[in-house]
Amino acid sequence: MTVLFKNTILEEAISWIESGQQVALVTVVETWGSSPFEIGSKMIINEKGNFLGSVSGGCVETSIISESLELLKNKNSFKKINFKVSDENAWDVGLACGGEMTVFIEQIN
Repeated sequence: MTVLFKNTILEEAISWIESGQQVALVTVVETWGSSPFEIGSKMIINEKGNFLGSVSGGCVETSIISESLELLKNKNSFKKINFKVSDENAWDVGLACGGEMTVFIEQIN
């Protein structure tokens, strides 16, 4: 993820916050194996479900958006989520390629 794109994400987050919206920042903090995005990749989600950036794809990102909306709704400060592959759930979470990742979701203001 380029510095320019990270700045764009943060500028949009500031815009959403200034307009009175709640915003969650998601950051990839750990990866293993074949993960779609590198450590430090970011995305933001507002209380309306709008988002900018990407930290994964498919089912994983859908789950991250849902978790972020829940975090904002419940007024929690942060949450760390691990997405790990096992034979039983690899296809369910969208990491069938064998990768693992951990994201940190935090409410920002």
